[in-house]
Amino acid sequence: MNSVQYSTKDYPLDPFFNDTLDLFCIAGFDGFFKKVNPAASALLGFSEEELYSRSIKSFIHPSDQESTWAFRQNLINGKGFKNFENRYLTKNGNTIWLSWTSIPVENHDLVYAIAKDITQSKQREKERNRLITDLTQINKELKNITYTASHDLRTPVNNLMAVFSLLDTSTIHDEETKEFIDILKSATDQLKDTLNEYVDVLNEKNTHHAKIQTLNLKANLYEVLTSIQLLIDETDTEVEIHIPDNMSISFNKGKLKSIFLNLFTNAIKYAHTERRTKIQIKVYESEENIKLTFSDNGIGFDSENNADKVFGLNQSFHKNNDSKGVGLYLVYNHLKDMGGNISVESVINKGTKFTLTFRK
Repeated sequence: MNSVQYSTKDYPLDPFFNDTLDLFCIAGFDGFFKKVNPAASALLGFSEEELYSRSIKSFIHPSDQESTWAFRQNLINGKGFKNFENRYLTKNGNTIWLSWTSIPVENHDLVYAIAKDITQSKQREKERNRLITDLTQINKELKNITYTASHDLRTPVNNLMAVFSLLDTSTIHDEETKEFIDILKSATDQLKDTLNEYVDVLNEKNTHHAKIQTLNLKANLYEVLTSIQLLIDETDTEVEIHIPDNMSISFNKGKLKSIFLNLFTNAIKYAHTERRTKIQIKVYESEENIKLTFSDNGIGFDSENNADKVFGLNQSFHKNNDSKGVGLYLVYNHLKDMGGNISVESVINKGTKFTLTFRK
């Protein structure tokens, strides 16, 4: 079969050159534009006459002129390139980012080039990098706070333990007083263990190997309850736990206790003043995962309109002076670190339900 040859007359090129939103241009080796499409004028704000009358270098951002001219030399030497990024200055003084694909035509001393406006993607990249820097600093500060708190609290905790070891409870005849002392001693032991676990968690994070164990869900939940039993009794909080005795998950022990502690204390902190605080915990198991719901009947908040803020750092939805916006941030990150997830449903004056998903 004979091939059919077509000339450019058979395919008009003006629509291809004039109607595209990308910047199309032909430039000379002398550093001046020879032809530009309407998109170039629209993007840069200069008329075609202005673009032709000035050196291309005058349109380039001062900080990018040296690197751009190095690439220009490669073009003159016959080397094309693509995805070269630099900044141009528009007529009104704004800076735009362009990504260039350029091909030299040596026998005519010309360069054919196409540029895409990537200003928005560069701004998003800059914002993302800023957020990463901020989060890195925040995590560093939180780590330092935890190290400091864990270290500085050990001394008073050790002093308390020393007092309990010297205390002769046989001389105390009031049974209620004995019970309170036993609770205080148990809480102090739990506090010491928790401080040590927090430091262990940080050390594990530094080595990127958080220790994972097979943990009995109900037993670990009751360990946390025991450590805050005085708070439970003082606030007359009712706790219902519906978890099978043999239910286990693979998780980091320190993170799991931190999750339960923050959820319990939050539920008590944001209790409704006109009704007794009730916390209900249930577990649902499927082939893929284990879901735990943690519900309370407290003052609640508008979770629908705050969905993107609930688990952020320093986010608070109440005027409580004790609200620091750290607890749920920690819960969220503990679960994410272990491959789990958390969601929340809450209505003002109706209560809050968290759904925790643990990977099997």
